[in-house]
Amino acid sequence: MRAVTVLPGILNSVQLEDVPEPPLADGEILVRTIALGICGTDHEILEGLYGSAPPGAERLVLGHESLGVVEDAPAQSGFLPGDHVVGIVRRPDPVPCPSCAAGEWDMCRNGGYTERGIKERNGFGSERFRIERGFAVKVDRALGLAAVLMEPTSIVAKAWDHVERVGRRSEWWSAETVLVTGAGPIGLLAAMMGRQRNLKVHVLDRNVAGPKPELIRDLGAVHHAGLESLGDMQFDVVMECTAATPLVVEAMKRCAPSGIVCLLGVSSPGSKTEFDIGGFNRKLVLNNEVVFGAVNANLGHYRQAADTLKRADRKWLDRLITRRVPLANWREAYVPQKGEIKVVLMFSDL
Repeated sequence: MRAVTVLPGILNSVQLEDVPEPPLADGEILVRTIALGICGTDHEILEGLYGSAPPGAERLVLGHESLGVVEDAPAQSGFLPGDHVVGIVRRPDPVPCPSCAAGEWDMCRNGGYTERGIKERNGFGSERFRIERGFAVKVDRALGLAAVLMEPTSIVAKAWDHVERVGRRSEWWSAETVLVTGAGPIGLLAAMMGRQRNLKVHVLDRNVAGPKPELIRDLGAVHHAGLESLGDMQFDVVMECTAATPLVVEAMKRCAPSGIVCLLGVSSPGSKTEFDIGGFNRKLVLNNEVVFGAVNANLGHYRQAADTLKRADRKWLDRLITRRVPLANWREAYVPQKGEIKVVLMFSDL
């Protein structure tokens, strides 16, 4: 079968090659791959900045945003041939740490976890893959290709889950306003989930043309192309989704008293900016504000994501997928184009 593989740590080493069928050790459920979503993590791996191959292997099969259809599953596994499924990315460490032992591998404390398509485990970027029943999530077939958005939606579901948990530190706290910085897939999904909560959502994104401003408006959110249009507004919840250092600083400035800032972008080390840490500390402490980071997701968050996508406007979700690339043209999928949102590599028909 064919798979997209890379030599971790080696720039421009990606290729489409023939690989053996997935081993039973990967899981008892055999899945035919429909589509693979591509994100910033994939591009970092392609640039040689991130990623590691399975023990004893040189190459890593890429892909952690999956969508497939079950071809074979054991009886009483909860899955049947024809079911559409998405694979969970992270696996708990073998020790395990307290978080992994509790099923919260997204909060692993010792770094011993593995991740499909990223860290020490082959990903879903092959014509077929196997997966364990406890790490496969059934999705509504009616979602069609939009189900490939499950993995990024799970990350945002975790972010909202943790925001609301932090908010419950005070019995009276409730959010009314949200600022989302960035209108990539994560930012747009964060805005969508804010609107599903009937919150007043503002999205800061520099694009004034292309699909993003219209997608923001069609959510019933407010689009801001520049900081000046925000005036002196502050927000109960801020979700920073760009990882751009100036916007990380701005996000913390825009937090209202008793507000919560969630950092969802992963910045590159070495990026520096002038920052008044004393003023930040004063504002944070005197206003009871919280700033935290969130990454990855556990099974509960994937289930929340499945519910979120099921309740979303299907036509709006479909518009997030701005480019579908057939496997025959696979290299094109890894070449970013200006203004696009989500690129999907198609392995087979729905």
